Amino acid sequence: MQIASESINNENLLQLGRRVAELADSKDVDGIVITHGTDTLEETAYFLNLVEKTDKPIVVVGSMRPGTAMSADGMLNLYNAVAVAGSKEARGKGVLVTMNDEIQSGRDVSKMINIKTEAFKSPWGPLGMVVEGKSYWFRLPAKRHTMDSEFDIKNIKSLPDVEIAYGYGNVSDTAYKALAQAGAKAIIHAGTGNGSVSSKVVPALVELRKQGVQIIRSSHVNAGGMVLRNAEQPDDKYDWVAALDLNPQKARILAMVALTKTQDSKELQRMFWEY
Repeated sequence: MQIASESINNENLLQLGRRVAELADSKDVDGIVITHGTDTLEETAYFLNLVEKTDKPIVVVGSMRPGTAMSADGMLNLYNAVAVAGSKEARGKGVLVTMNDEIQSGRDVSKMINIKTEAFKSPWGPLGMVVEGKSYWFRLPAKRHTMDSEFDIKNIKSLPDVEIAYGYGNVSDTAYKALAQAGAKAIIHAGTGNGSVSSKVVPALVELRKQGVQIIRSSHVNAGGMVLRNAEQPDDKYDWVAALDLNPQKARILAMVALTKTQDSKELQRMFWEY
């Protein structure tokens, strides 16, 4: 696909996921590298991390500078991606992102800045590094992924509509209501701090949940917001879901995939704990 990554839609994700699964099933493929625009690279990486049933390395890679720029980073990033995808040590570690000499978990990593080559960071640190084509590992992903996932791209025909509404000072409930009216099956609340919800918005979200819309509290804190269940809001009382450390865009990815399996909020919360 020749698509600017900010324009990638759910159908593109499904198409890519099926192609990756097809390649992973091929006996003459040892690893897979996907070149990707950086704007939604983290979303694609997490989606693949959830739905690809393989222990073969899958590496998503991009560049922060064009090839014509001084100190262009694309060539080395791509070289490192191929080196990692071809290494036996990378097997079974889930979908990876290789940028700026670091090996990041596709589950954890996010684009934290848009003007530096070290744009992609995880609040929990990289899994390892690539030095002169050799990978060095320091930690393993703790969350369920790929072979251990209950989701399988081969069983997903379509993805439900999940939308994100942003929390801020003096926020109104207009966006939440409009998204639900437009057909959203779940709304990710990109809240302040610990996924806080303004008192002006709470009644609308309570009502939307009664109407069947899943309400998932996330945080737009950049360096790693942790939304704890029943902190700030009584999630048990309102039947809402806490996204834990997943940022809003990653919470949306998990919610879409999870809703292909269940509509039960307790099951959704379990999935947010495990993935």
